[in-house]
Amino acid sequence: MLPEGLTPEVLALVLVAALAAGWIDAVVGGGGLLQLPALLLVPGMSPVQALATNKLASIFGTTTSAVTYYRRVHPDLRTAFPMAGVALVCSFAGASVAAALPASVFKPVIVVALIAIAAFTVLRPSLGEVTALRHSGRRHHGVAAATGAGIGFYDGILGPGTGSFLVFAMVSLLGYDFLNASAKAKIVNVATNLGALLFFAPYGAVFWGLGLLLGAANTFGAYLGARTATARGSRFIRVVFLVVVTALIGRVGWDVWTENLRPLLS
Repeated sequence: MLPEGLTPEVLALVLVAALAAGWIDAVVGGGGLLQLPALLLVPGMSPVQALATNKLASIFGTTTSAVTYYRRVHPDLRTAFPMAGVALVCSFAGASVAAALPASVFKPVIVVALIAIAAFTVLRPSLGEVTALRHSGRRHHGVAAATGAGIGFYDGILGPGTGSFLVFAMVSLLGYDFLNASAKAKIVNVATNLGALLFFAPYGAVFWGLGLLLGAANTFGAYLGARTATARGSRFIRVVFLVVVTALIGRVGWDVWTENLRPLLS
């Protein structure tokens, strides 16, 4: 079904945003920066409905990019699959919290984390150029599972920037290069989207018709983005990563200003 009051102009806008979001998500994550705010422009759509519909659309894009990366990069599934399983469960848990807590509670922490990530990446030019695993054996899989749990929970609560957080964690904590980190991040991101969707769907929060339309646009963008990333390699992904993180800082920082700081100063 489609939301009442959805005009052709707004539909065209959200479809373009979904296509661009698919490309960004496939390269480095952070497509929610475009897709989620675009959904909030739909008349009568609540934040929870926008988040739920965004998850449905994003599953198509992340699945497409995950398959494309697998065919071209062949990521190690022994790390990605267990990490994805933990992330799915924690994303479901995060979505249950999202129904009760306002996003403004988490946004100041997210801004600080994004600034730290951007600074760390800029100050370490060699970060993510080549794969040099930090751990081995059970410790490697333990760190991966903890990363999947934390970021999966975040994706269920809020979402935007999840792919970027996953890529950075796999580069900095696990030691993958940006290309392999992006390939694994897509597999985990499919699971986090699915976990949140499994919570939201029974409550009727998903606009299925709109979500499927956005999913088609997201799929096309994701296919193009994954092919671009695998062709251009880790250095290209690193540059896009910094651009997306900077944009996320600006977008979420503005929300913090309007929702948290400006009311205190007025």
